[in-house]
Amino acid sequence: MAAASQQVTTEVDGQTLKLTNLGKVLYPQTGFTKAEVIEYYHQVAAVLLPHLSDRPLTRKRWPDGTNASYFFEKNAPRGTPSWVRTVTLPTPGSSTGRDEADFVIADDVQTVVWLANLAALELHVPQWRIGLSDQGRDPQADLIVFDLDPGPGATIVECCDVALALRELLGHYGLEGWPKTSGNKGMHLYVPIEPASSKKTSAFAKQLAEQLAEALPEDVTANMTKALRPNKVFIDWSQNASAKTTLAPYSLRGSDEPRVSTPIDWDEVAATSAPEDLKFLPHEVLARLEEYGDILAELYDDPRPLPP
Repeated sequence: MAAASQQVTTEVDGQTLKLTNLGKVLYPQTGFTKAEVIEYYHQVAAVLLPHLSDRPLTRKRWPDGTNASYFFEKNAPRGTPSWVRTVTLPTPGSSTGRDEADFVIADDVQTVVWLANLAALELHVPQWRIGLSDQGRDPQADLIVFDLDPGPGATIVECCDVALALRELLGHYGLEGWPKTSGNKGMHLYVPIEPASSKKTSAFAKQLAEQLAEALPEDVTANMTKALRPNKVFIDWSQNASAKTTLAPYSLRGSDEPRVSTPIDWDEVAATSAPEDLKFLPHEVLARLEEYGDILAELYDDPRPLPP
């Protein structure tokens, strides 16, 4: 889909889209262009969409590239095509002062390409879906997520050690964890569950994070106070709150180079010995998909009940 011209009109899955400023460099350090961003998202859409579908989408956009300013966007932007699905949802405590927003729901490849054309490099979604229940103050989550964030002196290598310990703890509750890189310095661990209150999933995630911090006090903290983080991995359980979001699997990151939040298997987690082992660029992610398939393909197939 990448084109030599700056602007093209093309058809994506039966929908006509105008793609603009294709030659603009969005990752100046590597020269990665907007056309390459669009091409990556078009190629990865089939494995990305299961993680976006039915989830209200928050975008982080870099219209002038990652060395310039960015902004978060929840509301559908002006000029959103009529064929893009939107859902109006409450936004309590919003910094914009609005009580609700018209969220984009990315259910198809053409919406993914349209978002890429807006330089929406990062795609963030909550742990709940539209339609699992009414979207009131406490929607029903189908995932628990643990964000493993290394403090100063720690790296993703230490996150892998903590992930393995967390996997063992989850096993005691009959739950399974599915790891991915954050695309930055840490990693995420997903736990598929039968739909449950976001308040309950958040409380359970906090409980497990605190259990692990108590068991491994030299390596883990469940407290977000920055002074407590040096040489430790912070297990951020707070992203399970209904208003919080997490970077979707296969999303790009708005960093100095186009790193991808990449699913990994437990053998890779156990074998990691250097941060470079788990840094993946778009072409590497596409090659992994070609060789291994989608590691998260069965993520939603066997949800387990949330322990009481």
